[in-house]
Amino acid sequence: MLTNGMPEPIEGVIFDFHATLVGGGDAGRWIDDALRHLTESDAGRPDLSPERLIALRAHLDQIWQHAHTIDPRSERDLSQDRHREVFSRTVALCPGVKPDLIAALYAVMPDQWAPFDDAVPVLRELKSRGIRIVVLSNIGIDIRPHLDRTGLGALLDGVVLSFEVGLVKPDPAVYAHTLELLGVAGHRTLMVGDSPRDDVGGTPLKIRTLILPRTDGPVHGLGMVLRMVG
Repeated sequence: MLTNGMPEPIEGVIFDFHATLVGGGDAGRWIDDALRHLTESDAGRPDLSPERLIALRAHLDQIWQHAHTIDPRSERDLSQDRHREVFSRTVALCPGVKPDLIAALYAVMPDQWAPFDDAVPVLRELKSRGIRIVVLSNIGIDIRPHLDRTGLGALLDGVVLSFEVGLVKPDPAVYAHTLELLGVAGHRTLMVGDSPRDDVGGTPLKIRTLILPRTDGPVHGLGMVLRMVG
């Protein structure tokens, strides 16, 4: 919508979580942490050849893209049990990976997530401008402890998780639910995500959408949000 020929001001921002505010981390470190977890739990270290370790690193680097072959409708994000099941089946697609290592990879997965360097500064600046901020994530686990631990949680006005509300992006219903929590009309809201499939579901509600494709470095380009907010 336009006011005097100018776009409506943005008063609220909805952020995706994974690959938008936080990166998935390094797959090699993820494996190392899982192996350490197994050793500390007396489960024993699995015997993986260097070739299989390389294959597993590559597989984990694209884990959620691979998961779509098993779970194309993101039903894993509606249930904690289903989330673990789909993860386990997806990792098992990589030859030679045993169930105990898969369980360890799942256990240490949240420890791999790290906020992009520009995440906290951008959220802090939005907060200083009086912009309301909500995280909306398709996910089957509670990310609030991670948000609090990394300083992101204190900058948010709310968190919407698919497994808690029974809705997944891009269903417009989950965006409508998020707008209610945000307390801002759709035409005065910006959605920020990385998926051109999942993160555009708010457009029927007049939510403007910014897609920031996956980046490998520590900065994700979130400064663009501040430019759009003005």
